[in-house]
Amino acid sequence: MKKIFLYASVLFPVLMSTNFFYKQKDNTLTEEEKKEGWVLLFDGSSMNGWHTYKNREADGWDVKNGELFCKETGVTQRADLVTVNRYENFELKIDWKIAPKKNSGIMYMVMEGSGASYESGPEYQLIDDEGYPGNLQHKQLSGANYDMHAPSAKVVKPAGEYNQTRIVINKGHVEHWLNGAKVVDYQLWTPEWELLKANSKWKDVKTYGMSKIGHIALQDHGGGVWFKNIKLKQLP
Repeated sequence: MKKIFLYASVLFPVLMSTNFFYKQKDNTLTEEEKKEGWVLLFDGSSMNGWHTYKNREADGWDVKNGELFCKETGVTQRADLVTVNRYENFELKIDWKIAPKKNSGIMYMVMEGSGASYESGPEYQLIDDEGYPGNLQHKQLSGANYDMHAPSAKVVKPAGEYNQTRIVINKGHVEHWLNGAKVVDYQLWTPEWELLKANSKWKDVKTYGMSKIGHIALQDHGGGVWFKNIKLKQLP
């Protein structure tokens, strides 16, 4: 017993000094993140910094318990939520979870001149891969660049559990990360990209993917999606 007590008395201070038991509070930045240039896009208690697409009337979004979420029921008017600011080269980190049988997305480089946010901004797909009704194509699974690039690995967690997404956009080069794995990697505006677009649902949408700067949008596709820890770092 004396040996066990001795080991514990030595080990415990070491673990405490290395933050072994430390879990970062949601919707906050560490000192290291601040030094690296990260900013919070969601403060955990309000929708400051966001507005509905084209400022449309909508009552589908709310904030509760440190989560930004889109309601499934009791909604009379729906609209996507977009950042007030526009971004060009950046890294975005965001945690999300989806309800069973639900579908949503994160759009980037969105301009508000189209009828819908997905008509300009490519979409990082969020969906219940296993429970969504119907047969999903690979380009419709979580982490995909919707209807353009399928995820290279299936690492999404079950509906109702939080996932970690990372999106990197740097001078037209785009990466989608999901739960620590890079699942999509592509270059905008190349002949290969043009061919993919010509064979996708975007073939007749001239505005799709053409802007080099734009808003980040969270999709209201009938609700049932939650977000937290939304952080962005602009790249030079």
